[in-house]
Amino acid sequence: MTREMEGKVALVTGAASGIGRSIVELFHARGAHVVAEDINPEVKGLAKRGVSTLVADISEEGSAERAVQLALKEFGHLDILVNNAARILSKPVVEMTLADWQSILSVNATGAFLHSREAMKAMIPRRSGAIVNIASYAAYFAFPGIAAYTASKGALVQLTRTLALEGIEHGIRVNAVGSGDVVTNIWVGKMDQGREFLADHARKAPIGRAAEPEEIAEIVAFLASDRASFIVGSVVMADGGMSVRVG
Repeated sequence: MTREMEGKVALVTGAASGIGRSIVELFHARGAHVVAEDINPEVKGLAKRGVSTLVADISEEGSAERAVQLALKEFGHLDILVNNAARILSKPVVEMTLADWQSILSVNATGAFLHSREAMKAMIPRRSGAIVNIASYAAYFAFPGIAAYTASKGALVQLTRTLALEGIEHGIRVNAVGSGDVVTNIWVGKMDQGREFLADHARKAPIGRAAEPEEIAEIVAFLASDRASFIVGSVVMADGGMSVRVG
């Protein structure tokens, strides 16, 4: 597996930190060329030989086209898309504005749609490709205050399944990772001690801890590789058992 991605070209959204950054680093270490995209300018720090960066809002029309064109210009083709970028909001529905709702759905669902659409356009002529979406156990389960997030991840799971049916006839496999709590910066700026909250919340899972971003990156790498050649339209749960716990 050391260089199993040699010759592959990947596009990763939400790449500046957390899971996205770990995916970029792992893919590059295994031989892939990578386009790392994020709204956060800190993504530029990932730039090096074999890694090109793009600062963009993935929810905006045109950003996906720019990202895919950058991959084609710099590396000649596109083999892998990882829709990782995500936002979260903690607010009861009765206090939520339309702008609040749309800010989450536009990134977590619409951004994935836009990037999948453009990536598939580049993959279809080559009759090969892999798309991996970072979903969540929150696609199936919830707790109060995250309605927009759960709705967006549910939408992402259904987008995954539909794209899988549309893509496989062109040799494109589409799957998702049902991630559990991972120690990232997703809550930073939205609550005090956001990373500590994730670590504490994860103790409710049977495994008793949160994941590190590198653990999710390994699953993404598997799903994007030829080793997962018979996996189509699946949501691989990586949540420490959270989704199978009752009570």
